[in-house]
Amino acid sequence: MAATPTDALGAPGIPARWTSSAKSGVGTALSPACPIWFTISHGILNEVYYPSLDSACTRDMGLVVTGPGGYFSEEKRDAVHSVEPFEDGAPAYRLVNTAADGTYRIEKRIITDTERPVLLQEISFTLLRGPVADHRVYALLAPHLVNAGMGNTAWVGDYEGKPVLFATGRRVCLALASSLPWGACSAGYVGVSDGWQQLRRDGRLDPACRRAEDGNVALTGEIGFSAVNPKALLALGFGTTPQEAAENASASLKRGFEPAAKSYVRKWRDWQASLLPLDRHVAGINTYRVSTAVLATHRSSDGAAVASLSIPWGFSMGDDDLGGYHLVWPRDLVETAGGFLAAGDPAQALAILAYLRSIQQPDGHWPQNAWLDGSAYWPGIQMDECAFPLLLADALRRARHLADAALLSFMPMFERAASYVVRNGPVTGEDRWEEDAGYSPFTLAVEIAALLAAADMFDVCGKEEPANYLRETADVWNDQIERWTYVTGTPLGEEVGVAGYYVRIAPPDTAGAASKDGYVPIKNRPPGDTDRPAEAIVSPDALALVRFGLRAAGDPRIVDTVKVIDARLRCDLPQGPVWYRYIGDGYGEHADGAPFDGTGQGRPWPLLVGERAHYELAAGRKDKAASLLKTFEGSAGAGGLLPEQVWDGPDMPERELRHGGPSGSAMPLVWAHSEHIKLLRSLSDGAVFDIPPQGVKRYIEDRTVAPRRTWRFNHKVRTMPAGKLLRVELLARAVVHWSSDNWATVHDAETTENAFGIHLTDLPVADVPSGNTIVFTFFWSDAGCWEKVDFSIGIDKLDEHDPEKWEPVFGKDHVQI
Repeated sequence: MAATPTDALGAPGIPARWTSSAKSGVGTALSPACPIWFTISHGILNEVYYPSLDSACTRDMGLVVTGPGGYFSEEKRDAVHSVEPFEDGAPAYRLVNTAADGTYRIEKRIITDTERPVLLQEISFTLLRGPVADHRVYALLAPHLVNAGMGNTAWVGDYEGKPVLFATGRRVCLALASSLPWGACSAGYVGVSDGWQQLRRDGRLDPACRRAEDGNVALTGEIGFSAVNPKALLALGFGTTPQEAAENASASLKRGFEPAAKSYVRKWRDWQASLLPLDRHVAGINTYRVSTAVLATHRSSDGAAVASLSIPWGFSMGDDDLGGYHLVWPRDLVETAGGFLAAGDPAQALAILAYLRSIQQPDGHWPQNAWLDGSAYWPGIQMDECAFPLLLADALRRARHLADAALLSFMPMFERAASYVVRNGPVTGEDRWEEDAGYSPFTLAVEIAALLAAADMFDVCGKEEPANYLRETADVWNDQIERWTYVTGTPLGEEVGVAGYYVRIAPPDTAGAASKDGYVPIKNRPPGDTDRPAEAIVSPDALALVRFGLRAAGDPRIVDTVKVIDARLRCDLPQGPVWYRYIGDGYGEHADGAPFDGTGQGRPWPLLVGERAHYELAAGRKDKAASLLKTFEGSAGAGGLLPEQVWDGPDMPERELRHGGPSGSAMPLVWAHSEHIKLLRSLSDGAVFDIPPQGVKRYIEDRTVAPRRTWRFNHKVRTMPAGKLLRVELLARAVVHWSSDNWATVHDAETTENAFGIHLTDLPVADVPSGNTIVFTFFWSDAGCWEKVDFSIGIDKLDEHDPEKWEPVFGKDHVQI
């Protein structure tokens, strides 16, 4: 398999870029023998992933047609595209690309071989004007092996006496073979000596360009179409060596397209048939089957699933954006598991739970996001991601998919996770939008619901004492949600005409208490225009308090917050209302449609339509939820794929932006498709599918109130209501030395260690009248020394937002469970 010594000029080529994130198709074989995932947009193949979901190995692969008089046409730019699946639920695609000038039509069928790591494209070329002999068709392939466009080597070689196009980089190799022998071929550097440049400039390939080393490279080969042979099969094989890649490609060519397609489609048909019948047809598309196929296409056999097989604004992103969205976000992963569970495939949800166990960190948390092997990509910690796996486990347990024996096997994972949440919450280092630290209603809702769920699982395993502690902590945090995140008497409230509302996030002050009158730094805004008062920023995130069962849909505070959300974040588009993430969001295109580049302007998220629909269903307004389902589905792009964001500006054809259509962010977003499946299930059931029942029972029906408040070093409360106990929680054994009368009278209380390694004691201060101050310090028993700093907590009158003062109107009729 010798390569010629003739090298292309122009090394290393122009800086590498990825391609459009606006996918019209994603696919994979439901077969471990073929670890390949592929994407499609603009009528051509885009990123192909091998040997894992987080390893993109190509930028794109398309065709160029040349002809008399310098004719040059690139199908992705110069043709009208259509795409459709072979059948409902099978991500096997038929593409038709018709030249805008009417010269030719290209038809493709794209699948992967179920028996080996090969992607197959059956391509038919029809010349609509003039004789076929006057035109030539070339395949152009841009290798970006293992998430990098630079540092690849490409060459024209042979296998078993036939020309094959090869590339290698980072210990992965690919080989492109054709059933019709290649004609002229080349390997060159992108932007300088690649085949596109040669054909555009000279109308032919330079026979001297046979190898391009260590750069941004491209391969080009002429497909030998003729009047006799108008159809070709291209096989893109992968392996650890060029020989292995070529062997795989050759074997698939010998097998042929039809047997491979039959096996591919059958596996998808069988899996789809095993799911619940929630089918729904919109404009000729079975939206349910599209969503379930998206979920299954984004997961691997070990239970991992990535957020999206796309790179937002990929055409403007280079090798410095290694991950794109083809990484594991634990939150998105649990949402994906929920989609599988809603569709009736608990086995996939269980596999995801097992995968989460494999990547949990020793201290109990999960990375902000990670490669499939569990190694962290970004360094942040989001407390909702640390709590979500507990909710998944409990959902599986309640649905009787996690028997007691299996539950016991997972308990070390649950114990570590619960310990991390109770030791490090309620403040999160980053909210669910990965931007700000503080008290987020969404994160608080997930944390509290997860602690209650974990307590039930601890009870099942006979661990009553730690279960009680988890519930006590959940009660303390639940009591203070409004104290931390609800504001009244603000200019925004007066403008909208409401008494108060939940803020998006309240930053912690230096003592660890909430600072609702503080400022929130908005991450994606230009320097000097980042900070906003916390009370001026609202988000649909507050609806999580209903979704996770902590507040009734009819709670006046929730209702007023919804009014503010609609006044400031609702965007009416052709498909219906879609909501922004929060006031002042900067994650999206610029006003002129230019791609997000670290700053921008946030655009509406279809995902939030699904969340709002679930809120309406919880409020008993099923008709509104059904209407929002139509809006949700109306936000999809080609092939029914749901984008992360939609464009809210005027049409900009030059930037491929259409009012109400997908923006340049990720598409498809797996989280959105999971929410779609859950909404279909919820509407079918007539109740919110994934609402945890513990909070509904404890806080909405039984109106449980915590008898205490908690102080700890990472959460130093400044004040507490009269009539409560004070629980002091430490990470080492100590004696709490305290007084309620400025040291005139002194008390000592020794801490006791609980199952989570927390040393605590409850100080009997319920009788201390409001206006007084509790003062305390510590003698560290093991170190034999004093803390030498006094801490104080003021005693207030009963908090006006304490659940003890709720009006008794928030019964179970206001939330559907």
